[in-house]
Amino acid sequence: MKNYRIFAASFALLAALAVLAGHAKAQSVTVVTPNKSVTVPVVVPTSPASAVGTVVAPVITRVVDLVTLRHPTPEGSEWVKAEVIHADAVTLIVRERANGYAIHTFNFSSDLQPKMQAMLDKGGFQYGDKVSVLMMPGQTVALRVHGKPSKSL
Repeated sequence: MKNYRIFAASFALLAALAVLAGHAKAQSVTVVTPNKSVTVPVVVPTSPASAVGTVVAPVITRVVDLVTLRHPTPEGSEWVKAEVIHADAVTLIVRERANGYAIHTFNFSSDLQPKMQAMLDKGGFQYGDKVSVLMMPGQTVALRVHGKPSKSL
């Protein structure tokens, strides 16, 4: 990696000198692919006579990943901050943090079921873990569950 940085820095210096001398001009080209967007500075000779002495090559300075959009929350849904009382492959029983008397039992949505099963295989949620559950008011289906499971006993 160190040799690549030295090469890129020396090439950028030579390209800058060529631009300052008037034999070439710098342009910026943006290449967009489905997964990435790359801006590439390119040194272009200004006349065919100077093309012999100047090397045209792209310099990749940085690869930028496109920003991925978050999953939109369904209309009317709400997050419940709670502590886990019991968790297994089918249900999640929690107690609200704001109201200790409010206890909710959730089943998992079809999208959440495999993720929860994978988490349970690694140890799952234990009693007292703090979680946030995305739910529709009046329903008992957990759409998403955020929280850090504690280490299994």
